[in-house]
Amino acid sequence: MKIEIMDTTLRDGEQTTGVSFIAHEKLLIVRALLIDLGVDRVEVASARVSSGEKNSVSDICAWALRHGLLEKIEVLGFVDGKESVDWLCDCGCKMMNLLCKGSLRHCTQQLKKSPQEHISNIKDCISYAHSRGVDVNIYLEDWSNGMKDSPDYVFNFVDSLKDCGIKRFMLPDTLGVLYPVQVYNFISAMIERFADLHFDFHAHNDYDLAAANTLAAVNAGCKGVHTCVNGLGERAGNAPIASVQAILKDLAKVETGINESNLHSVSRLVESYSGVQIPPNRPVVGEYVFTQVAGVHADGDNKANLYCNDLLPERFGRKREYALGKNSGKANILKNLENMGLELTPEQTRRVTDRIIELGDKKEVVTADDLPYIVSDVLKHDNSLEEKVKLISYMVTTAYGLKPIASVRLEICDNVYEAQACGDGQYDAFVRAVRHIYKDNMHASFPWLTDYVVSIPPGGRTDALVQTLISWDYNGRIIHTRGLDADQVEAAIKATMKMLNILVNEDN
Repeated sequence: MKIEIMDTTLRDGEQTTGVSFIAHEKLLIVRALLIDLGVDRVEVASARVSSGEKNSVSDICAWALRHGLLEKIEVLGFVDGKESVDWLCDCGCKMMNLLCKGSLRHCTQQLKKSPQEHISNIKDCISYAHSRGVDVNIYLEDWSNGMKDSPDYVFNFVDSLKDCGIKRFMLPDTLGVLYPVQVYNFISAMIERFADLHFDFHAHNDYDLAAANTLAAVNAGCKGVHTCVNGLGERAGNAPIASVQAILKDLAKVETGINESNLHSVSRLVESYSGVQIPPNRPVVGEYVFTQVAGVHADGDNKANLYCNDLLPERFGRKREYALGKNSGKANILKNLENMGLELTPEQTRRVTDRIIELGDKKEVVTADDLPYIVSDVLKHDNSLEEKVKLISYMVTTAYGLKPIASVRLEICDNVYEAQACGDGQYDAFVRAVRHIYKDNMHASFPWLTDYVVSIPPGGRTDALVQTLISWDYNGRIIHTRGLDADQVEAAIKATMKMLNILVNEDN
């Protein structure tokens, strides 16, 4: 069985607070949804909203006509006589999703009409649309409460319209108040009574049940479901297309026309245009969802893919990653080293693991991008070098309008020294304090800093590890040392301590 997917990101999704797509963004999203992703239909706007919206829909319909896709473009219309139909025709659209009242309360209290009056108005609107070559789907707005509070109204409503040439009857859980058992029972009741009609289900996520309710609707026999990219939509949003696709394929065992490999790229496109960031733990498209953190998971994957399910990242154009940090173990590190094409000795792996755990106490997640820096830092630091210069403690203070001040305490060859200094920056203050210790207390020369380079792994993450590479001039000899840490000042201090230990070990 194949299920139709109608995506309403550009209509219902645009009702997300603060989201408004401009014309060229809408056109690019429609192209991505229909061509790249393969959805069956797209609802692109509401009629009569604005002249700008009218121009946008006209552009979309013109593009769709050129590519033979016009029948896939839909616009929300209203029971307003001829106005919505004329608006659609001016845009070149051929499919109207007519918004009607699916509950007695909405009909009598919002419209202030009897069911008979409302149905009569709907029939007039449908007849006029057909006369102008426009096909009609019908939304039964508030259908979920209609089935709970006034099922006779719902059945009579559909009975009165079932022979009017309506393509699809679309059943919204407008306020997101249903749970899966109710959805299954209500949809089943509709299909049992109207077996020949095409029903769509339109879920809202107020109780975080939109995806589960969509699955229940399909299991009950619905032929189509509605989605939004990234779960956009009014209030808590609509059913997210990525989750719906994975659920229908893996759990309901039904077919859709969705190209899963493009779900992630389309998700990112809509994220960029909408300005609504994807939660990192959003299923399928979130940043973290294919990252294993616990070392035992990586170990299980190494042995028999014990911690993998059917949601393989490759399905969605992504790859599995193994996070590095205090909770990861040797297996995570080996997986990442394998992906990088690096082979380390057991001792080197142990040292890298210890360094990652140390860094993980300061940084929640050490990424795979950080790993080359960590390996380089560990392997280039001569482990046989005796630590004769130890940093016992330091404090750096900074305040707006004042120069930073550093207090430093060092142990050098079993002797403890302390000094304070001001500087043009936190690290400059630290170096000046150390210089005071060497010149004033030890009467020893101190190298001059000649170059200072800061780099972070690619990706632009603000929490990336920082590597500092510092060059020193010591009586005409150039010494290069590096430090790595989550904090730039701390990384520079580590590079400085390495330099001091190189010199004192050589002197001895």
